[in-house]
Amino acid sequence: MLKSMTGYGLAQKETEQYAISVEIKSLNSKSMDLSVRIPRFLADKEHEIRNTLSKNLIRGKINLTIDFTRSRLAKTRNFINTELLQLYYTELELAADRVGANKNELFRLALQMPEVVQQGSGTEEENEAISWDEVQEVLTEALQNFNNFRVDEGKALTAEIMTYIDRIRILLAEIDKQDPIRIEHIRNRLRSHLAEINTSELFNENRFEQEMIYFIEKLDIAEEKVRLINHLHYFTETVYLPEPTGKKLGFISQEIGREINTIGSKANDATIQRFVVEMKEELEKIKEQLNNIL
Repeated sequence: MLKSMTGYGLAQKETEQYAISVEIKSLNSKSMDLSVRIPRFLADKEHEIRNTLSKNLIRGKINLTIDFTRSRLAKTRNFINTELLQLYYTELELAADRVGANKNELFRLALQMPEVVQQGSGTEEENEAISWDEVQEVLTEALQNFNNFRVDEGKALTAEIMTYIDRIRILLAEIDKQDPIRIEHIRNRLRSHLAEINTSELFNENRFEQEMIYFIEKLDIAEEKVRLINHLHYFTETVYLPEPTGKKLGFISQEIGREINTIGSKANDATIQRFVVEMKEELEKIKEQLNNIL
């Protein structure tokens, strides 16, 4: 089944300490064009992230964004600087001893000293304390959502492309019906010309037969019709293969185009030419959609 090259996947996880989101977007591209935006604490994992995306996404202009933020609770939570508290308490205790003051309130006074009670969790590294396994879990979910999107889009593209293939088959059947009529018209014209030629003193029967065989072969489209129907069958089989087939379908569509063009150049028939023009229109629609296929 075909997959769309465009896609979108989002996964999020939120705890009391942090919130993380992974967003993946892709547009059409002939190769893998990967852009990654991640938090600084994941810098050493960028190569691994890129490898994971390349293996899973194959092709396209891919944009990955990983956002990490501390939760509101973590941001507003107060923390005690115990080292500073101990220092203040010791100083206050020494001062109380010198003046003979009561020590009952020393702990409360030490807590109220500057920078003893701090907002937030301290260092940036502590703030961003999230395991790589947790990041991978969210990344895997985003990739799954992204691939599901591609599959759903691919189903719609498959249905559209197959209508164009079926239309080419119908037009080829019309050409097949018209072909005997075309041949009969050619025969009638040849008989008419033959009657005129027979009256000429310069008429050479052997040469005439050779030229007629050559002429008939040049007009025969039987092989092209067979090759075209085979290409259409091959195209259909390839559409439903499990692996990405966008490039292969592009090559097959080129072969389909060659046979259609040859039929048009050899037909020498106005009705068939109209069918050929319609077939070319359907083929252009196919090629346009193949640009969206993985």
